[in-house]
Amino acid sequence: MFPKACAACGDGPWPFCPACRAALTPIDPPLCCRCGAPARAVVDRCDHCPPPDVDRARSAFVFRGPLRKAIHRLKFAGDRGVAAALGAAMAAVLDREADVITWVPLSRVRLAERGYDQARALARRVSRLTGTPTSALLSRSTDLPPQALRGAEERRRALAGAFSASRPPPPRVLLVDDVMTTGATAAECAKALKIAGAIDVEVLTAGRALRGAWGA
Repeated sequence: MFPKACAACGDGPWPFCPACRAALTPIDPPLCCRCGAPARAVVDRCDHCPPPDVDRARSAFVFRGPLRKAIHRLKFAGDRGVAAALGAAMAAVLDREADVITWVPLSRVRLAERGYDQARALARRVSRLTGTPTSALLSRSTDLPPQALRGAEERRRALAGAFSASRPPPPRVLLVDDVMTTGATAAECAKALKIAGAIDVEVLTAGRALRGAWGA
């Protein structure tokens, strides 16, 4: 009954008002071939690459400005429409096929607090656009505090053993999440999927948090 508003500021046309659209930072080539981080020239690997269990990663935008606001609306304000606003950009950066799309699951506590899983909402949107089916392949055994203030090594230690496969995956899995920072969470999920039988795990996120010149 009410028109959709800008996914970032909530006060303009959907999906992004002209001001927010202009301030978005798409991640365009040249890229790191492995992790999809922006680079000055095409490279096979870079300093932003996640741990080894992630075979490949791609993200639609740098996690700053309007994209940060949109993700926060999706995660904390219950605005599920943001997933639709971001899904097309996420699907557009994919250039390889997968057998199935899954997502990084929330803990039961977080899921109860928020009422829905934002990564699942993004995965379902990408699924509709690509035609690749979704499946809940992962379960989360621990409920950790927010990881934003932890360094890469601290995140890896805290997340060790936090995920397990709930069913055998097919060979090629696309793992969806909202933001990738160090890649520690994605790597633990990829490790669990590979233990259960996956061969190749690619990560797809709406945002990529980066250090240095590309960061916020």
